[in-house]
Amino acid sequence: MADTIIIWPKEGYTLRFLLLPLLGLSLLGCQSTQQANIEDKLQPLLPIPFTEPMQPNPRAQIEVARYSELLNSAELTRNQRAELYHIRGKLYDSLGLAQLAQIDFNRALKLRPDLAETYNFIGIHHTLRQEFSEAYESFGSVLELDESYEYAYLNRGIALYYGGRKEIAVTDFERFLSSSPDDAYRMLWLYIAHSSIDPITAQAQLKANRQQLNKEAWSTQIVQFYLNEISEEQFLDGITAGVKTQKEYAERLCEAYFYIAKKHLSTGSYVKAAEYFRLTLATNVYEFVEHKYAKLELRLLREALLKASAS
Repeated sequence: MADTIIIWPKEGYTLRFLLLPLLGLSLLGCQSTQQANIEDKLQPLLPIPFTEPMQPNPRAQIEVARYSELLNSAELTRNQRAELYHIRGKLYDSLGLAQLAQIDFNRALKLRPDLAETYNFIGIHHTLRQEFSEAYESFGSVLELDESYEYAYLNRGIALYYGGRKEIAVTDFERFLSSSPDDAYRMLWLYIAHSSIDPITAQAQLKANRQQLNKEAWSTQIVQFYLNEISEEQFLDGITAGVKTQKEYAERLCEAYFYIAKKHLSTGSYVKAAEYFRLTLATNVYEFVEHKYAKLELRLLREALLKASAS
């Protein structure tokens, strides 16, 4: 039996109380009047669809406990222990426990330094902490160990993008798209990086790439939104189409909020961008790249506003 999908009404309510817990995510806090003023500027109300945040996966929590018991066994070989640390690290990551995941990934690599996927996760964590040189090195290690690990190109491209090396990021995103040219998300990341360099050419490229998309796929609507073929309201209205579970709905909202935020950010609509990034975080879909980088986007936005107000 399909889950009951809980959709908050679009009209006649506010998200103020939903968003209050997320204010604690501010890395800069409210330590000064200037910072407090900036936080106030990023607190509008948006009449948009919302749902209950994803709850921690009970099965993942049980698996964490099981792998922890196995790791306490003295009968494991070095390789077995490394593999278990890697698996438990992935579980921690899926539960949003980044620090515990990082510890396990480091333990895994110390025991077995040839785990390509572990380097990939380590690189993502470096990117989120804005440790870009370390991130590039980690993704380079992935590709040295396994040239076919295509997601290293996505994640290195993202690190290059946030690290200000956008021309090189475009190259990685193009490589990533070439292995699956009908993937809307690959198109979007290429567009995001390319548009920060040459918006007109990037728009034309996205329009050409979209011919490869399945018109019935949900992700195609995101591309249509970026090409201004549908409005933001139409895009949000279409999120529920074909959704069968609460989990699927939360995942779609996570993606939708993030890409709407990026579009607002590109046009200088910082207030709306901040609100949508917060909503992305509120979904608790920890495994998605959109959720992971929403927090970094908020941090960068605050830093930019602080810098602008100080000049």
